[in-house]
Amino acid sequence: MNDTVILFHGIARTKKSMEKLAIFLSGSGYRVVNVGYPSTRFSIGELVDIVRPQIDAAAREAGDSRVHFVGYSMGGLIIRAFLSNHRPPNLGRVVMAGTPNNGSQVADFLQRWPLYRKFYGPAGQQLITDQTATTGLFGTVDYELGIIAGNRTIDPISSLIIGLRVPNDGKVSVESTRLDGAAAHIVIPANHAFLPVNRTMWRQALSFLRDGRFRS
Repeated sequence: MNDTVILFHGIARTKKSMEKLAIFLSGSGYRVVNVGYPSTRFSIGELVDIVRPQIDAAAREAGDSRVHFVGYSMGGLIIRAFLSNHRPPNLGRVVMAGTPNNGSQVADFLQRWPLYRKFYGPAGQQLITDQTATTGLFGTVDYELGIIAGNRTIDPISSLIIGLRVPNDGKVSVESTRLDGAAAHIVIPANHAFLPVNRTMWRQALSFLRDGRFRS
């Protein structure tokens, strides 16, 4: 049986945003489970409980084959929180793309705005750079993790908030994507909003899933 890849979209998106990546990975020989979840209505911890039945079912159906995870933006944080307490015994590799592992300065700037709070909900409040409130949620990285960061921005206001000289993808700085324990980290010319449909991201994700390393 082929390995399984479980996909997680970002905040305020749906699993439709990951469909093209799902088709690409399926065509590369993987069994793909594209998870949808109500990202703006609950906290990250609550979202883990919501997605857990889908992941547990996928892990059971995988049998002796490995189960890999790929998360875009906040989807990577869902994966981290899930694996800290509910790791499947057949865990394979994990890929994150544009995940604000150390928070986003844009979220810092917007967190008290009523419109932001209403639109992004409880999880949106957890995307800030002050990680005090999420202590204990994510645990340590003791699995094979590859991180993909983008460094192209089309949003001058967000880039001003992050810092004009700070490499970023328009929402998350390259530095914020980094995480202790990761096996590999790569920066590609991509904008945050378009990472799920970026073919370079697809190829790098596939490379890490297959070989545990990114292409140079």
